[in-house]
Amino acid sequence: MSDISLAAQFGALVLLLVVSGLFSMSETVMMAANRYRLRSLAAQNHRGASLAVDLLNQTDRLLGVILLFNNLVNTAAAMLVSVITLELFGDDRWALGAATLAITFLILVFSEITPKVIGAHHADRLALIVSYPLSTLLRVFYSVIWFINLFSRGLLRLLRLQPTEANGAAALSTEELRGMVLESRQYIPQAHRNILVNLFDLETITVEDVMTPRGAIEGIDLSDPIDVLHERIATSYHTRLPVHDGDSEQVIGVLHLRRLLGHAFDNDVTTDKIREIMVKPYFVPADTPLYSQIQFFQENRQRLALVVDEYGEMLGLVTLEDIIEELIGKFTTSTPESARRLRWGDDDSVIVDGSTNLRDLNRQLQLELPIDGPKTLNGLLLEYLQDIPETGLSVRIAGTPIEVIQTQDRRVKTARIFRTVARAAAA
Repeated sequence: MSDISLAAQFGALVLLLVVSGLFSMSETVMMAANRYRLRSLAAQNHRGASLAVDLLNQTDRLLGVILLFNNLVNTAAAMLVSVITLELFGDDRWALGAATLAITFLILVFSEITPKVIGAHHADRLALIVSYPLSTLLRVFYSVIWFINLFSRGLLRLLRLQPTEANGAAALSTEELRGMVLESRQYIPQAHRNILVNLFDLETITVEDVMTPRGAIEGIDLSDPIDVLHERIATSYHTRLPVHDGDSEQVIGVLHLRRLLGHAFDNDVTTDKIREIMVKPYFVPADTPLYSQIQFFQENRQRLALVVDEYGEMLGLVTLEDIIEELIGKFTTSTPESARRLRWGDDDSVIVDGSTNLRDLNRQLQLELPIDGPKTLNGLLLEYLQDIPETGLSVRIAGTPIEVIQTQDRRVKTARIFRTVARAAAA
């Protein structure tokens, strides 16, 4: 055989390896492509994305056309290597064995591993390109692919492994969606990712987690003198105030200060007028999920609800703004307390009120205090110590040192939280 024909055979071998690599890469590209991104592009009338979505919706035929031609090319390459070996070395067994090892190595490196790695790293971009030739091959050889898949489906049915039609994609769980959001740094800004992650937590967070505790609620008592009522209304930082009548444990209504403005100009703010203007209080159970509470607020056209426990005792107050802040972070400065942000001092410590919500502490100070039990720092300390702590007592909870600064009325009024060395170094 002449040198030219031998060179042509080597050239044909290289071409077969390249074609085999392209089919291997196409298989990886189509299986690893982001189907949701492809559907989004297809909705924008992107031709390549539309073809890719159609191929992924018939995975059996897609794999059939790829594997058919990939195996044909690999078989042809193996036969060509045998021909070349016989031409060069004759029918010696050692030569045929060495040729088999050589073609196996070449197929693994140049037609399998390397193309698949490239396809996996650039799947989304390449899927828009390889969908054109794959669609053409599938249309041309549709009957062949159908005939091959006929036996494949029969075997799957015999083994009771017949796949269900799920439109080419499996449903994603909440945790999988959360992972996708957290890993989308280059596509979604940090603030938007935080909102999306918080949105996933609405089903697990209850109104008790975000409510204002009963001791921190600002209200008015109709049994007080009218001058006291005028002063409290005039100095209130809120637009809605719970109304009591002698018993601070019982709320008889909610006063919307905007409805009181006209009477204030007429100097006609009396106890009877407050009773006339106030609306019926709206109560919700403490274990209501935030997602459900948003729906309840919308259905009942309410913005404020009083939170009660299983015995009907009032625990606190929750507003629509509290739920929104849980989603997007603190934004209101309507009260001095809401404007105050917890920050570590120069001595790596911070003094906090015992009624501070544990979720706020974890969020603002990057702590890991447990939130599956009590909702406030005072409740956490009382549960942990099983007693009313004395001033100066120090404990460590979830790796966070806490010192009791002041106790009052059987509760921890203020405490000092220390930042650990590890957290200080991380900051």
